[in-house]
Amino acid sequence: MRAYIALGSNVGDRAAHLRAGVEGIARAAGEIRALSSVWETEPVEGAGPGLFLNMAAAVETERAPEEILAGLLAIEASRGRTRGGRVAPRTLDLDLLLLGDLRRDTKALVLPHPRLETRRFVLAPLAEIAPDLTLPASGRTVAAALSALPDRHAVRRVGRLYTPEGTPVYSPAP
Repeated sequence: MRAYIALGSNVGDRAAHLRAGVEGIARAAGEIRALSSVWETEPVEGAGPGLFLNMAAAVETERAPEEILAGLLAIEASRGRTRGGRVAPRTLDLDLLLLGDLRRDTKALVLPHPRLETRRFVLAPLAEIAPDLTLPASGRTVAAALSALPDRHAVRRVGRLYTPEGTPVYSPAP
C-alpha cells in the first residue's frame, strides 16, 4: 500500500530533524518512493514563533497503520519531541496522512488525517509528489485542493534536503 507522511520542524536544527525523520521513516514505515522538496512555512494556530520546514514522503508499505504510527512517534521522541498540545512548536512532527484506502477513527489514530485538506503546509509538499492523488474527504486531487484552499499562510519551496550518500531516498525531478 502507499502511505503518505508529512514531516515538519520549527525548533532547533530544523534540517537535521527532517533528515532524521526521513531516515527513520525508511526504517519504520517502508520504502520511500518519493520525497518532496523542503518548504518553509508560516506556523498556524500558535505553533510558532519560528518558521517551519515541511516535507511530504510517499512510502510503499505492508505495515498496519498502528505499527506505522508507533514508529513515527518513536522517531519524534528520538529527536526530543514532547507532546504539549496540538499546536505547540516541534522539533519533529511526523503525521500519517493516508494509507491506501484505509480508514480509522480511534483515540490514537484518525485516517485519513482529519486536517489534511485544510493545511497549505501539508498540501504544497504533497502536491509536489502526488498532485493527482484523490483525497477521500472531498474527492478532489491534491493539486485542486491546494488551489482552492482559503488558508493563505505563506509557503515557499526552499530546495532539496541534503541526505548523506546511501540514504534510501528517491526524489522526483522538479
